[in-house]
Amino acid sequence: MFKKTLILIMATSLTLLAYSDYDMDGVEDNVDKCPNTSFNELVDIEGCTIKVLGNEHHFSIIYGIGLSEADYATVKNSDTLTQSLQVDYYYQNFSLQASTSYYDSDEESGLNDTFIGAYYKLSPSNKLTLRIGGGVLLPTYDTELENNNMDVVASASFSYMVEKINLFGGYSYTMVNDDDILGIVSYQDTHSYSGGAGVHASSNLYISGYYTISDSVYKDADEIETLSLYAFYSIDANWFTTFGYSHGLSDSASENSLTLRLGYYF
Repeated sequence: MFKKTLILIMATSLTLLAYSDYDMDGVEDNVDKCPNTSFNELVDIEGCTIKVLGNEHHFSIIYGIGLSEADYATVKNSDTLTQSLQVDYYYQNFSLQASTSYYDSDEESGLNDTFIGAYYKLSPSNKLTLRIGGGVLLPTYDTELENNNMDVVASASFSYMVEKINLFGGYSYTMVNDDDILGIVSYQDTHSYSGGAGVHASSNLYISGYYTISDSVYKDADEIETLSLYAFYSIDANWFTTFGYSHGLSDSASENSLTLRLGYYF
């Protein structure tokens, strides 16, 4: 900002001898009550912001395809191909998210439950970011038992920067409201914990690794433990892609799982 201002001052030095407008908003410094407005701010006659020019509303659309060696709907080892669609809306520190997916396994195929949620980001410092959120899982998964109901999800996560290293962790709680069927299936609320570290390998590439442990939605089932690798690559100002690989550490987890997603941000 200083360099830009200096160049402009040098280029117009003769004019500035008689007229001084440091923030170049069209209001002379000696009457400017808001002397440091930026170039994208529309000001009133006193030099104070009326409106910030430019769109503060942003969106992203992400399509994904994944392959795993377990069908979590049936808790069986079965090659499962999943296609997903996610839409996000961003406004300042607030965001909305909607996502759904379609699975195709050796046993069956159909829609998974659909997620709709909201998040809010807090930044107590330049290095620390907190994110809290909540949402619902709509019962779009078609079960023969006809006992699928809407579940409720709450989550919290943090991200802390140490030079180029990003440390992060998160917790989520799901209130499972599906109906138990006596002698057939019994459900429970779930807790999920994750933690890991990432690095910005370049201006376009971010890589991370993390550990996750989560309850199964089924009572008396083993916890689901995984180790994962994740990569985010920015293709240009709008397009991006992500890659994920997870290895199961428990018998209840898929031994191997791959996910590839392509997104557009605008």
